[in-house]
Amino acid sequence: MYAIVSDGSHQYRVEEGQIIEVERKALADGAETFEFDRVLFVGGLDDGAKLGQPVVEGAKVKASVMGELKGDKLVIQKHRRRKNYSVKKGHRQKYLQLKIESIEV
Repeated sequence: MYAIVSDGSHQYRVEEGQIIEVERKALADGAETFEFDRVLFVGGLDDGAKLGQPVVEGAKVKASVMGELKGDKLVIQKHRRRKNYSVKKGHRQKYLQLKIESIEV
């Protein structure tokens, strides 16, 4: 069974046991679980797929928090020729690593 969940401006196709990386969120101190309540689609069911309008009623995806990590470094370089202007900046996006535990319909 798999599901498509919406988190912020991103959509993820998830299955049980899968590890995903989502944008970092402010969680309560010591929070071990995270729950997606905006489930857009559930597939792989015996009685067919369930499509939400816009979300599937009563469907939840539960995940356990594995930790935070940083993505690859992105380098932003600006240059204006003949103006003695050059700027180099770097950025590393922070992610939250989740392991999908269960999909409930």
